Amino acid sequence: MVRFPAPLQALDLAGLRLTRTLGHTPALERAVRSYSLLGQYSAGWLAIGAAGVVLDRPRRGRWARALAGVGVAYVANQTIKFAVRRPRPQLDDLPQLMHTPTQLSFPSAHATSSFAAAHAYAGLLPAGPLRIAAWAMAGSRLYLGVHWPSDIVIGAALGTAIGKGART
Repeated sequence: MVRFPAPLQALDLAGLRLTRTLGHTPALERAVRSYSLLGQYSAGWLAIGAAGVVLDRPRRGRWARALAGVGVAYVANQTIKFAVRRPRPQLDDLPQLMHTPTQLSFPSAHATSSFAAAHAYAGLLPAGPLRIAAWAMAGSRLYLGVHWPSDIVIGAALGTAIGKGART
């Protein structure tokens, strides 16, 4: 397991406490949990890419490259996650609001795949809504208390790099 520097851990803890204590209502928590499920295993993003490959014949090759980019982002994320083995936040006073398939958090697979999709699918779908969806997905993980802020930042950077690479 990789140890994260104490100053980063302190910033992560402050950021997590902020996102876990502002604007929470039962209805919003249910909505955020539901949205976050779309990102589990990159399923929602992979489904969008697969639909593009099947339905958009003139741009099938571009869709296939973009879809492959999202898949590569997920595999890269999991490789890093299992090498680093950073545990998810466990705060007694602010429990996680969602069950997760593993207790490993770095980097966020939701952020990685969302930003990969936002960049890989740009030009195939409107970029603005893709970016909003990516930020919302990444933010959902903080809101639910299942990631440290640095997990999100690094996941977003990794996804952006892979997604842009899939577009070229």
